[in-house]
Amino acid sequence: MKKALFLALAMAATTSMAAPFVFPAAWTAEQNTANKRGGEFRNYTLSDFKTINPFTSAEATSVPGTMADASIGLFRQDPRTNEFIPYMAEGPAVVSNNNKRFVVKIRPGMKFSDGQPITADDWITTWKIHTDDKVGSNSFDTFFINDKPVTIKKINDMTLQFDFPTQSSTALSIMSFNPWPDHVFGKAYRAGGAEAIKKMWGLGTNPSEIVSPGMWTLESYKAGERVVLKANKFFGEWNKDSKGNALPYLNTYSYRIVPDLNAGLAAFLAGQIDTFGASKADDLAQIKKAIDAGNLKAVLKANVSPNATSSWITFNWNKSADPAKQALFRDVRFRRAMSHIANRDAMIKLALGGLGSEVYFSVYPIFKDQTNAGLKAGAPTYKYDLAQASKLLGQMGYKKKNADGYLVDSKGKVLEFNLATNAGNTVREQLGQIFRDEAKKVGVKVNFTPIDFNTLVGQLTAKGENRPFDAILLGLSGGTNIWPFGVNVVPCGTNLHSYNNPTDGKCLTSQEQLMTKQYYQGDAELNTAKRLAIGAQLMKNEGELQPVIYLVGTNYHVTFNDRVGGEYPADLMDAYYGSRDIALTFIK
Repeated sequence: MKKALFLALAMAATTSMAAPFVFPAAWTAEQNTANKRGGEFRNYTLSDFKTINPFTSAEATSVPGTMADASIGLFRQDPRTNEFIPYMAEGPAVVSNNNKRFVVKIRPGMKFSDGQPITADDWITTWKIHTDDKVGSNSFDTFFINDKPVTIKKINDMTLQFDFPTQSSTALSIMSFNPWPDHVFGKAYRAGGAEAIKKMWGLGTNPSEIVSPGMWTLESYKAGERVVLKANKFFGEWNKDSKGNALPYLNTYSYRIVPDLNAGLAAFLAGQIDTFGASKADDLAQIKKAIDAGNLKAVLKANVSPNATSSWITFNWNKSADPAKQALFRDVRFRRAMSHIANRDAMIKLALGGLGSEVYFSVYPIFKDQTNAGLKAGAPTYKYDLAQASKLLGQMGYKKKNADGYLVDSKGKVLEFNLATNAGNTVREQLGQIFRDEAKKVGVKVNFTPIDFNTLVGQLTAKGENRPFDAILLGLSGGTNIWPFGVNVVPCGTNLHSYNNPTDGKCLTSQEQLMTKQYYQGDAELNTAKRLAIGAQLMKNEGELQPVIYLVGTNYHVTFNDRVGGEYPADLMDAYYGSRDIALTFIK
């Protein structure tokens, strides 16, 4: 689904079997020809989970996201071609009204984990809840184009009609959202509205009450230790491999909750988990050493692609209780100075071990066509230059330093701010430390503190005129390669428009307004070349405004325990699609 982060025939609801979705054999380098079944895929996560509720979760790695799987939806992209193919849809959409209306038949025979059939009502209810602003869904913005809603109509129990306010290059992506059960959430929503939804599926909910549309459902959760998901026994009725065998092959999928990346690496080296998100040269060196010494049977593929993630620092423009800081953060000279202070080369060498790239825009480095178009159009990059940073700060009145070496204004007040990141992410902690140390060289005092991830997310997504932070160092993932700008990031008033999120959602600057306009223009453009050109102008305005200071991008490395098979062929692996489809993963 887009970042995040989706002819009427008389047809009654049915639970009869229809043609299943068949996973192409070409999606695996090593097919499960012996139909080996059972076992557990063991993953890890850095932070404890916040909720099981699919409507209130904002985590990149989440329990509901894993249950549903990223690809559950009416359509999914084929990693061989990038084309959208029918998945929970029975066939291609019937398109009319100048590419603004899509009629989709739902694949018959699909069931939730409790055995109830998946029908049109489930998509309708899911859409209604996501678009209720009182719920606070992270997907709220996905269903609006320039504040005009994407509407969904039930034609009959197995047919949906989507109407877009304008044509959209990402229409099939928008339509491909996870359907959650109407008989669970719809019942609660009709009885108690948004408040009832927000109270559902907390971490203490009995796993027997959790109903999943995807291949997994919750088996157990132990705070701070482990989450175990078990296979949805009905998923295999409509998901088959190329030989007709039910999927997934695995019985369970688990997350070990670790305190930091070092603990995750240690668990992988010890053979206790099956994959690890290596981001530094030292990680790769340790993994290779263990493999070469025969202490770890694993596959390691380094530098597969740039990553489909970003790291950045955002400054809070909504600090009415501190007018001086609010004015500071809203001053474009300050933000450009902060970009000049960011020593991206040192960040790559010290935090990433030399494996990464400098980043100056919200578009991930993996989307080279768009980044190259932006740079060719003259999108500016404010590179590491402490002298230029000092010059800009001097223009703002910060020309003198106190006895401690920090810049002060005419009243003697030190130029300082608080910067937080999520504790346990050692790479981000290093990025923050490097930024802090470079800032000190020009006289800027940065009070850098890693804090709990869930607390950090709460601060970042807070709305209002006086939001509870100065600056945050975090990252984003998700999005689409069709139009690689965040629907809930770029436009004013959206959930992750992190630097300016007042109650009324209004833009503060003309460039914000222009970027919002360009976002929707690009999304509505179906011609690829013209869409890239619009994206280039958006990048140019984003670069000039510097609303967010983008830092570095990691490289995507693939490593997994040799006991698991079913990975993609090497030419299909990248940071966008990943290294495997978990449905095709098996224990050898």
